[in-house]
This record gives sequence, structure tokens and C-alpha cells, in this order.
Amino acid sequence: MPINEFKAIATFAKAVELGSIRRAALAHGVTPQAASQAIAQLEQHLGVRLLHRTTRSLALTEEGQHFLENTQPALAALDRALALARDAKDEIAGPLRIVGPKSCFAALLMPLLDEFCRLYPGIQPDVQLDDGIGNWVSSRVDVGFRIGATAEEGVISRQLFPMQLIVCAAPSYLATHGVPATLDDLAAHRCSVYRLPATGKVFPWYLTVHGDIEHRHMSPAFSTNDAELELEAVLCGQVMGQLANFLVAAHIRAGRLVPLLLPHISHHMGLHIYYGSRAAQPKRVRAFLDLAITRLLDSPDYVLSDKELVAASQRSGKPRRRH
Repeated sequence: MPINEFKAIATFAKAVELGSIRRAALAHGVTPQAASQAIAQLEQHLGVRLLHRTTRSLALTEEGQHFLENTQPALAALDRALALARDAKDEIAGPLRIVGPKSCFAALLMPLLDEFCRLYPGIQPDVQLDDGIGNWVSSRVDVGFRIGATAEEGVISRQLFPMQLIVCAAPSYLATHGVPATLDDLAAHRCSVYRLPATGKVFPWYLTVHGDIEHRHMSPAFSTNDAELELEAVLCGQVMGQLANFLVAAHIRAGRLVPLLLPHISHHMGLHIYYGSRAAQPKRVRAFLDLAITRLLDSPDYVLSDKELVAASQRSGKPRRRH
């Protein structure tokens, strides 16, 4: 039904309820002239007179009575639907649709979801982890996480923390194969590479060289399309790898991994959170955004300081037990 007809019917019903077109106009926030004109247009459209009206009173015609009785249930149902929508917007409960990268992101996301669901038990997370970038609208996404900002139009993106890509190895690997002092030394070492799951294409190592980012394709001693398996291979001492800070920060701090070639760490990318306009979002989405930004924005849990990296690179001794 066109919106002008709906407004006219609602104005007619409100005038009958309040006994005055002027009061109906006030209730709907329009002028009395506009309200009177809307009812007159409705009568003209229907081809019947709905109201007997004078300057002081109004009364339903027979046709008006029947029309009111037939439209009241629909108007009441619409009022209930609008009230429910307004209440749902302010309630921190219901489905929360999240997308993010598949590669090792679960370990970062789950503590955040756990805290949010404990605060708001009525939340129902619906999480899709995929290294591809889907369609925001068709997927009905509330909140997304990506490495690198999304280019999709109409989506707000905010960097949470820089991605430090760190060459690292287990102490057991270094005890057996030695410590590379320069990038050229990497040619003599067992290196891991990551293959993009969608294409099988080998991801290069991104290295900072004289202030620029250099893409270096390594000769792989180990390759996989699963970032968690690559991390396990490095932790086991099979290979050295270039891994993201949010995967290795805890392992470096615990001494299970040693950062190498510190001048060549790159941080040209970042982990971003993206979302639609906050003004039109349900309260549950705004609350999750606030928690995610509070917990992850430049989080020291995932970003290693220069001081930490230098201290960790100078560690030696036997590998520590993993927990």
C-alpha cells in the first residue's frame, strides 16, 4: 500500500479515536489542514464519504464505520510490529552475525565472544570464518574482521592493531640450524610458506628493507594452506616461518619462539573491524563493537613492543614446555 494511503487511513482512524481531526493532526505531528486534506483524499480515492464533520464535531458514516472495522485489526498489528522493532533495537539479545578470516582467527575471536556472551546471555552468535571477502548485504553481516581494510562501499572500517609479520623459530630449530644474521642467510635455512586456500598461490614473505616492503618468495621446506598447521610446524622446530603477531605473541613471550631479523619485521597491514552506520544498528551490535574496540585496539596482548622483541631475540637455552 502506498505510504500516502497508509497515512490517510491512520489519520482517519486517529480522528475517530480522538473525536477531532485537529487532535489527530497533533498526534501525528502534522497541521490540521494536512490531516483534513489526507482524509478528504482518502474519501475521494474510495469514492465514499467516511465522516460527517462540522467545525465542532465529527461522526462516522455507515461506510466509514465498516471501513474502520475492517482496517483496525491491520493498524493494530502494524502498531505491534513497530513497537516490537523498537524494543528489539534496544535489547542486547538475539542473533549477532560476524564474519572474519579463517586462518587462525578463532583463537583471537573466541575470548571476545565468550566475554560478550557472559555479559549478555541472550546473544546468539552466528559466525562465518572465510578468507574470502563476501557480499556485506547478502550475508546480512553485523560485524566483520579483516586483515586489511574492506573496500566495500558504505562500510565503515577501523584498524584495531598493526599486523607485525615476524620471522621466528623455535629454540630447538636454532640450536640445530643456527641463527640467521642477514636476509641472505635465509637461503640456507628451512623455511615455511603459506598457500592461499582459494587459489593455492604461495604467499610471499613481506620484509622491510631500507624502509620499503619487499616481497620475497622463499624456497619452501614446508608449505600448507592452514595457518595453524604452519604455526605448529614452527613450534615443533621443523622450520622457521614468518608469522603474524596475534599468532605468536604469547609464544614469543613464553620463550617457545624466538623473533629473528628484527629490522626486517613488516607492519604494513592491520587487523580491521568493519560495520555499517552505528546510528541505525541494534543495541547488541553497538555493544559488541564497543567491547571489541575496547579489548583489541592496539592491544598489548597481540602487539609486541620493540623492547620485548629485542629481549626475546637475545634469549637462549633449552626450549620451554608448551602448555
